[in-house]
Amino acid sequence: MKESLNSEFAAIYHLCEFILEHSQRPSLLKVTLQTLQRFLTWIPLGFIFSTNLVDTLLNKFFPEQQFRNDTLDCLTEIGSLSDLEPEYDPLFRKLFSGFLARLGSIFSPETNLVQPFENGSEEDCIFIQRLALFLSGFLKAHLKALETPDTQQSLITGLFYLVRVSEVDDVEIFRICLEAWHMLAHDLYQTENEIKARPGGNSVLNLGSNGSSNGAASRKFMYGPVLTGVRQVMIAKMAKPEEVLIVEDENGDIVRETTKDTDVIAQYKTMRETLVYLTHLNCDDTESIMLSKLTGQVDGTEWSWNNLNTLCWAIGSISGAMTEDEEKRFLVTVIKDLLGMCEQKRGKDNKAVIASNIMYVVGQYPRFLKAHWKFLKTVVNKLFEFMHEVHPGVQDMACDTFLKIATKCKRKFVTLQTDERVPFIAELVDTMPTIVSDLEPHQVQAFYEAVGTMLSDKGPAVTVDRGELLKKLMAMPNRRWQEIMEGAKANVESLVEPNTVKEIIKILKTNNKTCGAIGSIYAQQLQTFFMDLLNVYRVYSERISSTIAQQGPGATQLSLVRTMRSAKKEVLRLLIVFIQKSGPPEADPQAVAQGFIPPVLDPILGDYQRNIPNARDPEVLVLFTTVVEKLKSHVLSEVPKIMAAVFECTLQMITANFEDFPEHRIRFFEFIRAINTHCFQALFNIPSEHQKLVVDSVVWAMKHTERNISDTGLNILHELLNNVAKTPDIAQGFYQQYLLALIQDVFAVMTDRLHKSGFKMHATLLRQMFHLVQMNQVTVPLFDPANAPAGQTNPSFLREHISNLLIQSFPNLTRSQVSRFVDGMFDLNMDLPSFKTHLRDFLIQLKEFSTEDNSGLFGEEQDAQQRQQLEAQQAHRSAVPGLMKPSEIIDDDL
Repeated sequence: MKESLNSEFAAIYHLCEFILEHSQRPSLLKVTLQTLQRFLTWIPLGFIFSTNLVDTLLNKFFPEQQFRNDTLDCLTEIGSLSDLEPEYDPLFRKLFSGFLARLGSIFSPETNLVQPFENGSEEDCIFIQRLALFLSGFLKAHLKALETPDTQQSLITGLFYLVRVSEVDDVEIFRICLEAWHMLAHDLYQTENEIKARPGGNSVLNLGSNGSSNGAASRKFMYGPVLTGVRQVMIAKMAKPEEVLIVEDENGDIVRETTKDTDVIAQYKTMRETLVYLTHLNCDDTESIMLSKLTGQVDGTEWSWNNLNTLCWAIGSISGAMTEDEEKRFLVTVIKDLLGMCEQKRGKDNKAVIASNIMYVVGQYPRFLKAHWKFLKTVVNKLFEFMHEVHPGVQDMACDTFLKIATKCKRKFVTLQTDERVPFIAELVDTMPTIVSDLEPHQVQAFYEAVGTMLSDKGPAVTVDRGELLKKLMAMPNRRWQEIMEGAKANVESLVEPNTVKEIIKILKTNNKTCGAIGSIYAQQLQTFFMDLLNVYRVYSERISSTIAQQGPGATQLSLVRTMRSAKKEVLRLLIVFIQKSGPPEADPQAVAQGFIPPVLDPILGDYQRNIPNARDPEVLVLFTTVVEKLKSHVLSEVPKIMAAVFECTLQMITANFEDFPEHRIRFFEFIRAINTHCFQALFNIPSEHQKLVVDSVVWAMKHTERNISDTGLNILHELLNNVAKTPDIAQGFYQQYLLALIQDVFAVMTDRLHKSGFKMHATLLRQMFHLVQMNQVTVPLFDPANAPAGQTNPSFLREHISNLLIQSFPNLTRSQVSRFVDGMFDLNMDLPSFKTHLRDFLIQLKEFSTEDNSGLFGEEQDAQQRQQLEAQQAHRSAVPGLMKPSEIIDDDL
């Protein structure tokens, strides 16, 4: 439609032109401008630049207030046209200079627009927004074209206008401007970096030289005054980082954030990157602005929650963008001033805001804290103070920040520091009961995770007795556990009291967090209560089973039953984490296999097998998947027992339909995949009917409409075929029993139009199976020898069998099409990419595929392209100091 209109646009344009030149009716002129705006993005450029259109818009309609906004819309469409031939650059330069001349008669680039925007009419506000769109769009499309001696001043003036527009209090307008500032800062940083990368290319030293380095330096300095304005706007309007939990609500109260605003998080990411580039371009200017604003907070002249928040969020956002020396000088002032404000300010809300900002800033600068022990110790002790502050969100942030610092600076806490009597952690575990006394259970768990993270460091410099410190660390939960166990010995019913169950859940969660953080040395703690743990699991299992037996399947929804199931899940999660983290020397795989598996078989596996489907926990499958993946051949002899307990009963749950028990479904196939990968031999140590069930279940997974399950099924089959091929004593029997059916099943899945995303694996599997046959690696007959003609071979039988199958299934195919396709399937010279192309060409011939969106068949290529883009982005972020958050950087020294 656009093409046909394009050819007829002359008539439309001449009509618009006639009205714009001759009409006196404002309503008709406004509609004509609005109509013109709709066409401007795609009409031939000659109608824009070879006519009087731009001149008419700029000089006749833009000065008139009633037409200004519609005219600006048209100019925005023209100014945003990009990727044009260089011959159009002078025309865009003329347009930009002419526009600024007209804009200057409305207001100057020094005009503060904040109040006019706030108090202005709706038309005025729309004008500011349209102006943001025009300037941002024009600069993104034509920045380089405007960097000429003739238009340089116009460019700088235009950018100053954009700074003024950025200052108005409107989120949408600011986000429009932000795109342009991000582009400009990134572009200038890249130019600067390219110069520095050249031999002798330090732009600071080459200011007086000729050539490109001088050009780049002058380019940076040309934008200098504008960039100062941009830095001030970025710092004053910094968006809230995700880590900050304390916010001001619509009533002006300081509260804990309840939901994440994804738009604000995305805006913070863009602002953060922009400010990092701006800091690299002139670190001193960024620092000067920030410290000046901080002085205004300390002396009270600019004090407000919002001003302090945005300033501290901006300070935290440039972590890594300064050199270590610059960072030290800057942060010493910042942290001292913030700590001083916290002491001086009165009022709970004021203290909560300052505390939130201290915690955010220190959490962003682990490099500084690692290099300055006294500051680190002061900061951590301040966090411990904040853990007693009951203002909503403060304790959460204190625990989160403590965990962040513990992760990044753990060695500082477990080694002896200058002027200290013992390593910090030794004092910490002694004073822990006091520190955590006012914390909620989830905060206590975060605290244990942080201390566990410190104790996970086992580098050569660490001389503390980690086992002894772990024992002290766990003393409180262990003492409470012992009290519960003593009560259970006197009366087992005490274990099923709701408050006791909840207490057990809390203790288990604390152990879980500690185990996940500290690693394999946790084996020492687990040994102290492992058998108790299994007994608790057994008691809850029996109580749940008896309640269900008495009251029917609906009993699983009873409050106490659900709480007891939560406790069982926590036991399983703790064991899962322990197995994941196990390893020599404290938790050697063989020792874990011998000490761990036999005791859990009945309490956990037996309970799973005996229970009704709704009372079976999918975590059991996760636990034994983890056992197989981590302990591998050490549990080979136990796999048949594990499979006997979970295999058939789970299969019955998940094969009734495609919807019920989704969690069990994916966990079951992950379990099968783990056995196939790590304990393949065990699959053939189970009864033959179970072997068939394994293969059938893999085929069933492959046909599943849920993508993650069908993908898992395909991967299992691929690994199974690889393992079978490496095991000659199993291979031929397997091929005879399953190969032909598997080929048919893969064909069925590939051609059902529901599984296009699995095309890569379909192709891989078919190529593998056809080539097995063609290379005569299948020595047993795939056919019934009694009914086969003399001299029948597997390749000739399979060729005929597949040809007949395809002709019956797809009547629109001719025999010659099928014959060509089947010949290609047996072509040993065809590598996988060629084989995929062969398969795609065939599928697209099918009537069933001809009317469909077949982009799914090219999913692998699309995924690879996305991966490359992500890798390129990641490489860029890694190359620019400060672009990656400290939490995203992996420390080599830990």
